[in-house]
Amino acid sequence: MGGTPDSARNRRDLPQSAGIKDGDSSVPVWVVEYRNGAPLRQFIADFSAAWWSTDCSFNLRVEALFPMALRFEILGRFNRARAARLTLPHFTCQTPLFMPVGTQGTIKGLTTDQLEEIGCQIILGNTYHLELRPGSRLIDELGGLHKFMNWKRALLTDSGGFQMVSLLHLADITEEGVTFQSPVDGKTMLLTPEESIHIQNNIGADIIMALDDVVKTTITGPRIEEAMYRTLRWIDRCIAAHKKPDVQNLFGIVQGGLDPVLRYAIGGLSGGEDKESFWRVVAQCTAGLPENKPRYVMGVGYPLDIVVCSALGADMYDCVYPTRTARFGTALVPEGVLKLKQNAMATDERPIDPTCSCMLSRDLHTSIVEGRFPEFVRRFLRTQFPKGDVPKWVCNAMEVAGIDISECCTSNKCLVPSTEGQPLYVPVDVKGGVPN
Repeated sequence: MGGTPDSARNRRDLPQSAGIKDGDSSVPVWVVEYRNGAPLRQFIADFSAAWWSTDCSFNLRVEALFPMALRFEILGRFNRARAARLTLPHFTCQTPLFMPVGTQGTIKGLTTDQLEEIGCQIILGNTYHLELRPGSRLIDELGGLHKFMNWKRALLTDSGGFQMVSLLHLADITEEGVTFQSPVDGKTMLLTPEESIHIQNNIGADIIMALDDVVKTTITGPRIEEAMYRTLRWIDRCIAAHKKPDVQNLFGIVQGGLDPVLRYAIGGLSGGEDKESFWRVVAQCTAGLPENKPRYVMGVGYPLDIVVCSALGADMYDCVYPTRTARFGTALVPEGVLKLKQNAMATDERPIDPTCSCMLSRDLHTSIVEGRFPEFVRRFLRTQFPKGDVPKWVCNAMEVAGIDISECCTSNKCLVPSTEGQPLYVPVDVKGGVPN
C-alpha cells in the first residue's frame, strides 16, 4: 500500500463493536490492510491526527485492532496540576511520579523487593552504560532488562544523549550521531539515532527515549539552535528505526535551552540554569505540550523542584540525586536534608522520618485526586521553610500555578510582582498558557 488516501485520515466509520474480524465487510479496506501487512508505526504516523481528534469510542475500536503500549488517563486536577493513571506494559503507575536512576540495571544499595515496598513504579536505566557493560545483545538473550534485574514493574531507558554533556570530553558530535570514547577501555562507539533505538529495543524498557543533541542550558548562541533542529531531524530517524511500538513507547525530546522561542518541550533542563529560568521554561512547556500525554521533566530530583513542576502541570521526573545523596550519608526528610554522618547522629535512636512511610509522589497524586493539592503545597513549604523564607522563584511559580502560598511567607514576600520588567513567557496560543 503506497499511502493512505487523505480521506482516510478523518474516517469515523469503524464499527461500534470492538471485536473486529478479518473479512468483516463493515471494516474500511485501509484498516484491514494496515492490520494485515503494514508496520504499526506507519499506522500510528498516518492516523495520529484521527487518533486524538475523534471520539473515545473510535480510540477504543482502533486500540482493539492495534494494542497500544501506553494509556494516560487524568483522574484529577487543580489548575495546571494533574494526577493521572499511566498504564504501561509492565505496570500501571500513578502520576506525578519520580523515577530513581539505576544506571546499569540496579539501584545501588537496594533490592528490587525494597524498591517495591517504598512504592517505586518506574526505574530508569542508562542506554550508553548498559551497552558498554554488559551489552544490550546479552541483555536481550537473557530475556530483557526486566528479567535481567528481576524487576516486575516498569522501566525507562534514556537514549544516551545526556552523555554528550556528562562525557563531552570523550564525545564528538556530528549529524550522523555521536562518537564516544569508552571511559572503561578507551574503545570508540558511534551512537546514532538508529543504534540508540536498536539498543533500547534489545533492552526492552516500557518507555524509550529518542536520541537528542544535548547541550548545557548555560550555553547561548547558535549552538542551541543547531541542537534543537538536529534533535528534530533525529526524531524522524528514531521513529523509522523503532521496531517494537506495540510494546515500547518512544518519547520525544526537543532541545531549545532557555530560549523561549526555540523551547517547546522539557528536556535538557537541570543543567546549571538559575531557578527563575528553570520554572519559566517548565511553565511555558507544560502550557504548550499535549494535554492527553504525559509530560516528563528530565533530570529533576529535588523535592521542592518536583512539587513546583507538578503544580505547573508536569507528570514525570528522574534524577540520581536521592540515591547518590543517600549513599554519601544524607537523607531527604520533610524539613530538608538530614546528615547522618554528623557526630550527633551516633546515639540518636529516632527513625529518620517518623512522619512518613511513603514516597513524595504518592502524596502528590492523592492530594490532587482528593482536591486538597493547595493545602499539600502549603504544608510542604511550611515544613521546608519554617521561617517563611520561601525562595522568590517558588513564589513566582506558585503565582502562575494559581496557588496562594502567602501564609507560608514572611513580609508578604510572595505577593511581590513576578515579571520584573520581563515577560513570563513568549506567548503561546494554547489554553491555559502562562498569563502576561
